[in-house]
Formats: sequence, C-alpha cells, structure tokens
Amino acid sequence: MGYEGRERLLDKSCGSVYKLVNLAAKRALEIAEGQPKLVNDKAGTKPSTTALQEIAENKITCSCKKV
Repeated sequence: MGYEGRERLLDKSCGSVYKLVNLAAKRALEIAEGQPKLVNDKAGTKPSTTALQEIAENKITCSCKKV
C-alpha cells in the first residue's frame, strides 16, 4: 500500500479522526484473528496497514449519524 493522505481517509470516516481510528483498529483486530482480507496485499503486511487500505478502497465503511 502506498501512502494514503489523511484527508482522503477522513472523508471516508465522516471527517472524524476518532471514527477512523476506531474503524481501523477494529478491522485490524479482525484480520489478526483470522478474518479474510478484502484487498490483495503482500504476505507480510501488518493488519493495521491492511485495514487502512480496505478503508481507502471503500471495502470497509462507517455509518455517519448526524445528531
């Protein structure tokens, strides 16, 4: 995975750094526990990097609830 700009990733998490970090952390934990990856990457790629790549490619999304 190449460098993903913070602004691009924030757009996918409703502009919230908190939501982005939570989404990536939860997905990275799922990948580390054996869930299949939704993107093709190298064998030695860290789960956190894979999670961010999945978010960047819109494979994983968060729900935006406006209050």
